[in-house]
Amino acid sequence: MKISVIYDSKTSNTATVAGYIAEGLQQVEGVEARTFHIDDIDEAYAKESGALIFGCPTYMGGPTAAFYEFLEKRAGKLGLAGKLGGAFATEQYIHGGADLTIMRIAEHILVFGMLFYSGGGSKGAPVIHYGPVEVSTMGAETFRDLFVTYGKRFAEQALKVQ
Repeated sequence: MKISVIYDSKTSNTATVAGYIAEGLQQVEGVEARTFHIDDIDEAYAKESGALIFGCPTYMGGPTAAFYEFLEKRAGKLGLAGKLGGAFATEQYIHGGADLTIMRIAEHILVFGMLFYSGGGSKGAPVIHYGPVEVSTMGAETFRDLFVTYGKRFAEQALKVQ
């Protein structure tokens, strides 16, 4: 199964953690994962993907304007209905609004007719309620295991709903 991780990134933190998610996705047999910045999406690959994960930095308590524009004008053309979707975010400091960013992405995922995967809070540690969050001032590497775990859990779920 192909899985796309699509993100916006201003300082490369979001790109870095998108790579960690892809690392976790690829730990699951039968999964091929690729990451794409919103300005450089392989649309054919994304359309062929059985599941997609979206993420962006948090700016002023929500997604960046560029990411909103992507969601509103381009994401719907990727054939998302019925597919599994997930969300992640980065923020500059704890309580910077990343949970709100994830929820705004989740709203769009649901409107597109996708199924939303939160991260498996019932799977135990690390508990991921909505999607993983990286706090940039603490360094992306600090959150590597969290994002890899999310990717692996997401891939396992995507294969179940395929």
